[in-house]
Amino acid sequence: MFPRHTPYDGSSTPFSIGLKPLDPADWIEIDRRYRAQLEEKDRLIAERPDSVFAARADTDAAQREVLDMVVDHLLRGRGRIFPGPEEWGILESRLARFERRGSNEQPLQIAARLVQEDLVLMRRMDDGWRLAAASLCFPSSWTLAEKFDRPLHDIHRPVPDFGPGTRMATLIGRIFDSLQPEKPVERYNWSVQNNDELYRPRSEREKNGRTNGPKEPRLESAATFIRVERQTLRKLPLSGDVLFTIRICLDPLAAIASHPDGVRIAASFAEQLKALDARQLAYKDLAADRDGLVAQLTALAGG
Repeated sequence: MFPRHTPYDGSSTPFSIGLKPLDPADWIEIDRRYRAQLEEKDRLIAERPDSVFAARADTDAAQREVLDMVVDHLLRGRGRIFPGPEEWGILESRLARFERRGSNEQPLQIAARLVQEDLVLMRRMDDGWRLAAASLCFPSSWTLAEKFDRPLHDIHRPVPDFGPGTRMATLIGRIFDSLQPEKPVERYNWSVQNNDELYRPRSEREKNGRTNGPKEPRLESAATFIRVERQTLRKLPLSGDVLFTIRICLDPLAAIASHPDGVRIAASFAEQLKALDARQLAYKDLAADRDGLVAQLTALAGG
């Protein structure tokens, strides 16, 4: 099975905003990993609830708005969204379970238990857009505790050229301000990791220590996975908040070879890696592994 999303093929530029219009019918994605990823969410919510969920007390109405939107979207898009009857049956079972027991869980958490995406609610305040609530089971090298209730420019502080006072920070704020409910957008991001773990929290202290420590290659060909984040932004029509969704797709690096366009994709990915500067490599934790990855991709491309 080849990767579904390949933003490293030249279709997206690393460390750019890269937003594209999104057909509302394609908002939520469900694939054959639906059961496994929902069960992993259930496990994380049970074992570490305070690590994967946080919400301001004044977000109840917006959370309910998100839940209603997610359920309506899934029910209306049954034939288009669900890959088969097994996945549809999982949704039906979960909806029935929540209705029967009258869950006291917060609405955003319930919504997140129905989809593979993580759900992050952003709210406009005096100092800009803040992270007001989130169900974040599959973080990509960040922690909810460090980002919760912080403005966007602070959230993006570690990202090269996206922190407070940068042009990118200003542009992102304007984009959030101008979003329209009927015009959602999407973007993609990628990273590389040495296993297939979905839950990958990293505090800023851990990342700084890792960056300043010994730089030894960590990635081996057989255990190298590409982590793609499909991110969407959608303005909520009632509350005016913005829902940020994050869908994680994990594929072995070697799976590129099975793609019909694998040779070109591998070559393009290698070029993207070679173009990253020192700060970008450090942010992606690839300073020690870039050359090895380029060699693997060049081999996949037949070079």
